[in-house]
Amino acid sequence: MSIQWYPGHMTKARKAISEAVPTCDVVIEVLDARMPRSSENPLFADIRGDKPVLKLLSKGDLADPEATREWIAALEREPAKGVGRTVAIAITTKKNHDTFTRVPALCMQMATRTNFDKRALRALVVGIPNVGKSTLVNTLMGRKVAEVGDEPAVTKSLQRVILKSGMMLSDVPGLMWPKIEDEGASLRLALGGAIPETAIDFETIAIFACRCLGERYPDRLKARYKLEVLPTNPDELLVEIGKRRGALRAGGKVDIHKAADVLVHDFRSGALGPISLERVADFSHGHRR
Repeated sequence: MSIQWYPGHMTKARKAISEAVPTCDVVIEVLDARMPRSSENPLFADIRGDKPVLKLLSKGDLADPEATREWIAALEREPAKGVGRTVAIAITTKKNHDTFTRVPALCMQMATRTNFDKRALRALVVGIPNVGKSTLVNTLMGRKVAEVGDEPAVTKSLQRVILKSGMMLSDVPGLMWPKIEDEGASLRLALGGAIPETAIDFETIAIFACRCLGERYPDRLKARYKLEVLPTNPDELLVEIGKRRGALRAGGKVDIHKAADVLVHDFRSGALGPISLERVADFSHGHRR
């Protein structure tokens, strides 16, 4: 199964990114800490060229801490182009002082030029839809300047802001690549909210979540939905979740769509606890899960 979701404004976004890269000092690429590889747009590596890149694993408080530590180390080990270096850190969903101070300081350290007295440091924020770019911009500004929403493609045009440090931050619309060939990546992105429900069946996403979380975090599912025994069949598990959470139609029949909505919302909100859908080992030796 491949997913094609590429709204018209994304062509404009790709052009805006290509035009902004030559004038920026550092590229800030925002990834979803729960799925760093799937949320890494392969187009960005070519577009940014040899610019230094700060990879920010957003929603770090929603991800498995051990998996996040592994990903930070792995991302920093990857070879960089030219003089550009790669630094990776995790940030949380909350506005916090650590992000406010640490990100500008890292960008300053990573920049290859030094004449900031003549031109202020410039950073370009890129990432796929709904990955947390606008939340980052608002955190760095210390106030709301970018719209934030639960649906992808909230930002539709280039936005520039000046931080208190004098650093110029450019935020472009979330950019997806034209066709996602990897089925697992498609489902992980959909579960995380990067792909709208109109592009992929909601119940399919929930069945995938049942299978994936049942394998990796069975105890979380049992605790959240008060299940003594976890059904091994994903369809049966979704039915049980529906029963436990009152997703019922007249006559006591489970409303599968409501059950799916419950599970997906619980994952996205962190109600299931810190969960990572990808581990570094999943991608070793060309193996992908």
